[in-house]
Amino acid sequence: MGVYSTVQKARIAKTRLFFSDKSAFMRQLVKEITAAVKKAQKNGMQAAFRLNLTSDLPWEKIRHDGKNIFEMFPSVQFYDYTASLSRMSAFLAGEMPKNYHLTFSRKENTPASVVQSVLKSGGNVAVVFRKTLPARFFGADVVNGDETDARFLDGAGKVIGLVEKGRAKKDLTGFVLEPTEGGAA
Repeated sequence: MGVYSTVQKARIAKTRLFFSDKSAFMRQLVKEITAAVKKAQKNGMQAAFRLNLTSDLPWEKIRHDGKNIFEMFPSVQFYDYTASLSRMSAFLAGEMPKNYHLTFSRKENTPASVVQSVLKSGGNVAVVFRKTLPARFFGADVVNGDETDARFLDGAGKVIGLVEKGRAKKDLTGFVLEPTEGGAA
């Protein structure tokens, strides 16, 4: 959906509001989460929220009225991808809110040793592959991350495989991997 100009404009407006008036942004976020939770409950569903789509903000540190968003909604599941090894390490050490799940995002400059360490510690790592997904990567099972975005349901120590899309199809930086690279078995 992010390719549509209306979606891009809305994201830009929300980003500007976040940095220009964090209190107003947080009031709106609380209002939107409250409404979505009520709607989900009415339909017999459970709401889950991914706060970072194109950002990597440390939501665990952002406070409004003395609480972070996870403390405001303790029964709601939140999740994100992060390229921050320090945030991922804190998650793996149990130092993040219990209702917040993180998946580490492998970038083109992420050392293989970091990917292996996160996997061995029980963390999940998102990896973008060219055209198809391997069954295993670095000895870990590969979950098809294109089927659902509900990363908190994947289990532990998994590679979240994503097939390249859009501009990534032409990527030559090492961000997109061939399915046989890096220990695929």
